[in-house]
Amino acid sequence: MTILVTGGKGTTAKPLAELLKKNNIPFLVASRSSSGQGQVRFDWSDESTYELPFQAATEPITAIYMVAPKVPDVFGTMKAFIDFARGKGVKRFVLLSATPVPIGGPMYGKVHEYLTQIGVEYGVVRPTWFMNNLTMDVYNKEIIEKGQISSGAKNGKLPWVSAEDIAAVAYRLLTDEKPHNTDYTVRGPELLTYDQVAEIISKEIGKPVKHNSVSDEELYQRFIEIGTGEEEGQILVMLEGQIAQGSEEQMDENVLKVTGRPPKSFATFAAENRHNWL
Repeated sequence: MTILVTGGKGTTAKPLAELLKKNNIPFLVASRSSSGQGQVRFDWSDESTYELPFQAATEPITAIYMVAPKVPDVFGTMKAFIDFARGKGVKRFVLLSATPVPIGGPMYGKVHEYLTQIGVEYGVVRPTWFMNNLTMDVYNKEIIEKGQISSGAKNGKLPWVSAEDIAAVAYRLLTDEKPHNTDYTVRGPELLTYDQVAEIISKEIGKPVKHNSVSDEELYQRFIEIGTGEEEGQILVMLEGQIAQGSEEQMDENVLKVTGRPPKSFATFAAENRHNWL
């Protein structure tokens, strides 16, 4: 068996690949710019690349980890490859979705729904906000240069989760002999506001870091500046507004339930990643 990991440049692909390698499970990492051993070129929007992973695999691809592309028609684009892969004998599909996206909902929700309808083995991973986002792109730069984290979430609380914990859940959904055939929300072990997260980072790096609460328009412009599409940017602004109203103030034990170990705390994550903010 071989597991195909799409979104090869994404936040969850690297820790997932590390788990597969550690456990001696054959895998291929796919992305538009992949090259080298264990990697393969793949573009959701280019059907001429669909065959490439199956040509590159030394053993049949039996399961696929799916990270949605940033395209206008997410469902139509992903459905085309899902159908192609089924024709190649793939039995199991694991989708990375998100806590705010229910089955049948926008973006990944219709893909989630489709998986439940076509008679395949499946799993859907629905994480809340990634801790790792704060080590990348505009957030990381802002912490280093301005000592602040900007958001539209106000005092809303989040059960921040690490990419490593998300990958650990996805790993089990991909490799467990018995298919899960369900979705799991993936949340961290504590509810924290942006103010509390800023305080933890500040203590870890020994420099002041504060939460900068911004307007919807300011937040939207920040997302556009880092390459987020207009529609996705609007959705992210809406979601941060919902966080301010308590939409993510929920807990669960799904990381422990699926992986057998508790999720990582933000304090532990901050200690492991302090170098990113210095």
